[in-house]
Amino acid sequence: RVEDALHATRAAVEEGIVPGGGVALLRAGHALANLKGDGDEQIGVDIIKKAVEEPLRQIAGNAGYEGAIVTEKVRTNNETNFGFNAATGQFEDLVKSGVIDPTKVTRSALQHAASISALMLTTEALVAEIPEKKTAAPAGPGGHGPDMDY
Repeated sequence: RVEDALHATRAAVEEGIVPGGGVALLRAGHALANLKGDGDEQIGVDIIKKAVEEPLRQIAGNAGYEGAIVTEKVRTNNETNFGFNAATGQFEDLVKSGVIDPTKVTRSALQHAASISALMLTTEALVAEIPEKKTAAPAGPGGHGPDMDY
């Protein structure tokens, strides 16, 4: 944890900070609204537009709130730093409340998402693991019957 904090601090010093909690990614999605691509490019843009909403939606869901409602409330507010503080359950200025991410981390996430999206669109086949079905655990040994005297 200490190393993670050290790396995050260095990244913040290098490129600055943005509001955390998935808000910076959601705001980046606004920039994609006017971006028009040809065929597969547009499919990639659409994939990323949906993907940038997921961190905020997941954070809200993990905190016990409806992710779609939280995401819509943040999306429709025009204040750059406005977002959902999952620790308090409040909508507020995240930078003032200390919910921040290093710009470098957010930028890198977007660049990698675009790269992977492009790779997936130009690849004719993908290999993925088939998830194993989880079965119920076997029943334990029987209980204490009438002939068991303890």
